[in-house]
Amino acid sequence: MADSSFDIVSKYDKQEVANAVNTAAKELSNRYDFKGVGASVELSGEVIKMEASSEERCKAVLDVVETWLVKRGVSLKHLDIPEAGPRLSGKEYKLDVPLKEGLTSENAKKITKLIRDEGPKSVKTQIQGDEVRVTSKSRDDLQAVQQLVKGADLDVALSFTNRR
Repeated sequence: MADSSFDIVSKYDKQEVANAVNTAAKELSNRYDFKGVGASVELSGEVIKMEASSEERCKAVLDVVETWLVKRGVSLKHLDIPEAGPRLSGKEYKLDVPLKEGLTSENAKKITKLIRDEGPKSVKTQIQGDEVRVTSKSRDDLQAVQQLVKGADLDVALSFTNRR
């Protein structure tokens, strides 16, 4: 019997992110507490750009965007929220939140070490660029690895692709 495999990746659905940002923008235009504060949100490439007239309103815009991302099934671990918070630009507060995608080599090493230490012994891992390939003869072992990785508290959003 041939080996079965799957890939562990960190990718998000770009269409779902665009839908969440557009829905958040509609909500901002309709909500009473955002009238007259110049609150807006837009997706510009790989960055979600938010602005409002005060720092608190800008943080509230971020909260609305996060709510819609969760409703759309996009993990908040893909957001790289700046520590400094919103910045003052003229009379507006702006917040640019880049979207993270792909596994860093450090995170890939953490995942392979976790699988090696706690996973079934028949499972082999291999780092391939920004993804980790997991192979085994037993599909049950692969499912056990998926449950192990899902249960681990990693600071990156993971998904499983390319099942064979």
